Amino acid sequence: MGDLIRRLAAAALLLAAVLPLRAQGAESFEPAKVVAASEAAVGGLVGDYTLVDRHGVPLPLATLRGRPLVVSIVYTSCSSVCPPTTQRIIEAVEEARRVFGARQFSVLTLGFDARNDTPSRLDAFARTQRIPEPDWRVASADAATLRRLLTDLGFSYRAAAGGFEHITQTTLLDGEGRVYRQIYGEDFPIQVFLEPMKELVWGVRLKDLSPQSLIDRIGFICTTYNPSTGVYEFDYAIGFGIVLGGLSLILTGIVILRLWLGNRRPVGRCRDEV
Repeated sequence: MGDLIRRLAAAALLLAAVLPLRAQGAESFEPAKVVAASEAAVGGLVGDYTLVDRHGVPLPLATLRGRPLVVSIVYTSCSSVCPPTTQRIIEAVEEARRVFGARQFSVLTLGFDARNDTPSRLDAFARTQRIPEPDWRVASADAATLRRLLTDLGFSYRAAAGGFEHITQTTLLDGEGRVYRQIYGEDFPIQVFLEPMKELVWGVRLKDLSPQSLIDRIGFICTTYNPSTGVYEFDYAIGFGIVLGGLSLILTGIVILRLWLGNRRPVGRCRDEV
């Protein structure tokens, strides 16, 4: 049931992201094709492109590998959709860092308007939106690089009067640079963002047998979404249940072992005398 609810919520967000496109230009920008291109990118590897950040410094995407990466796609002259989307991403990132840790993932705001998203405009956008700079890069690239990168991300846009028609899309990449999940809309529920981030941040190390992996596994299981507060919280009831269940298994094992040792009988040999 929970998985069904998440799917329905994602579908609703997706429709909210693409239905305005039909009103603006159904013949030139078909929502079905836009969504198909976006979802087709999931599982694909994003190339190692070099961007230019808000300070005019080259930013190879390879330097952002090794941890999950949140890619928020905007254009700096946007006055309607991109600013509220950025604010929602800031809220989601703050909550994710509170839950998972400040250094568990990186964020990239990508300007897709190659002509106008210059370092100075990117910097002005970041300042206006109050984007927190630690572990959050704001960058763009030349037209050819952006064309290939946006194709890898499954992002679609088209020039229109006064700006662009584009899908409202935030893309989550895993530590290897593969597209893991697409998030749609400018006002998505925080849970829609945190669920895949939870899988990315903690799921990678769950196969390990180290003590840190055990801690991560417990956190993965015990952290749940609280709809009354709208945030993820550690569910101590689940934690206590795991501890008590573990102790119960250990005690049961001890009892079985003692019974087995108590029932053992010495085995001797009988030799007939001639």
